[in-house]
Amino acid sequence: MPTSVKLPNSELARLANKPPWYRSLFVQLIAAIVIGVLIGWLWPEFGANLKPLADGFIKLIKMLIAPIIFCTVVIGIAHVGDLKAVGRIGVKALIYFEVVTTFALLFGLLIGNLMKPGAGFNIDPETLANGADAVAAKTGSGELPHTVEFLLNIIPVSIVSAFAENALLQVLFFAVLFGLALAKAGESGPPIVFELVDRLSHLFFTIIGWIMRLAPLGALGAMAYIVGQYGIASLGSYGKLIAACYLAAVLFILILAAIVRYFAGVNLWKFVKYIKDELFLALGTASTEVVLPRIMVKLTNAGCSRTTTGLVVPTGYSFNLDGATLYLSICMLFLAQALGVDLTLGEQITAVLVLMLTSKGMAGVPGSSFLALSATVAAIGHGAIPVAAVALLLGADRIMDSMRVSVNLLGNCVATFVVANWEGQLDKERMRRVLDGEDVPPLEEVDPITGKTVPAPEAEALKTVSTP
Repeated sequence: MPTSVKLPNSELARLANKPPWYRSLFVQLIAAIVIGVLIGWLWPEFGANLKPLADGFIKLIKMLIAPIIFCTVVIGIAHVGDLKAVGRIGVKALIYFEVVTTFALLFGLLIGNLMKPGAGFNIDPETLANGADAVAAKTGSGELPHTVEFLLNIIPVSIVSAFAENALLQVLFFAVLFGLALAKAGESGPPIVFELVDRLSHLFFTIIGWIMRLAPLGALGAMAYIVGQYGIASLGSYGKLIAACYLAAVLFILILAAIVRYFAGVNLWKFVKYIKDELFLALGTASTEVVLPRIMVKLTNAGCSRTTTGLVVPTGYSFNLDGATLYLSICMLFLAQALGVDLTLGEQITAVLVLMLTSKGMAGVPGSSFLALSATVAAIGHGAIPVAAVALLLGADRIMDSMRVSVNLLGNCVATFVVANWEGQLDKERMRRVLDGEDVPPLEEVDPITGKTVPAPEAEALKTVSTP
């Protein structure tokens, strides 16, 4: 006779309150991406005209990124109140970024040398006469900042311009100084400014939760535009390059999984399932910026301290572009191979050294991958590879966005876990329970005025989107 299994009351309550499957953001994003691909394939002109849906959603998110980073970092640092701790986190993050991105460049070269994605193209350099004009049109005739210029640009011309231009490193720089000053002023009692910033952060995270309900529309518009504008047929021409880049991405993600497992005890597969909504949204819109606020929330909820998350994630958007560096090194070899040029080991090392510098200034620069590659080709000084050869990648660059986005996003999440654990600011018990799908207490903080325990700002964003 079969026996019945009686579930605990807490489990019964959780199942009873579970939202319908169709309200899941994950399900809605999958459906939106599939519909977007079909629209772009069957009605390419109509699909290409749906780009404003994606642009509008991305602009909605971007308008809140700077204030959310400011509030998160200020509150986190003000709670810590230790300049040395902030400095340690920053230095450890930069060391990690440099080691991992350099490895990504070398790993990309290894894949490029083994797979030879440009072999068989047999491009005649004389046919690239208009290549420079095409690259200039793609990049708006811009250029990447030099190293000194890049570092000086971290200091904003004014506080208002940093927020107005959505310059994340500038906002982060000011937020660190503001947070430290606030911590110093709070030694004699919590100032009213702290309460104001805390209340604003609650409001901003609530608004982010509302905007995320529009995520499926943004993903649909982006996918319809990509397929309608560039066509599925374009995949065939660059099949080997695409295969090399995506294989490198998969293998590199496995390496990231080993890193985060060894240095922080995190199961990356469980974490990917935990952030599946954000990952699919980033893939659908080909942008990691649109999920920056939610990723910071998810990392904080998974046990990383607010201070570490607030410092590492925004900095990683400029210094830890693992996917972009993988792509650049593979494409460097692709260009040489397509032109029948056999780069020596010394020339490949020179390319890595140049890319180590140019890849740090890529964030926020239109057509930055083309600019970085152009600078690298010029630095190598190989006469058989004209700078105009970079135009060969115009047809494949957009298809690589999903590869770059996924590796960049996971790379920054892994960096946050590693640095948080390195600094002793990772709640491993909470992390384990969150990634195992167990119920955890909502994020809380102490109200600086009343002294009472209240929900943290991040808790507002977590409860506004239904996920089964």
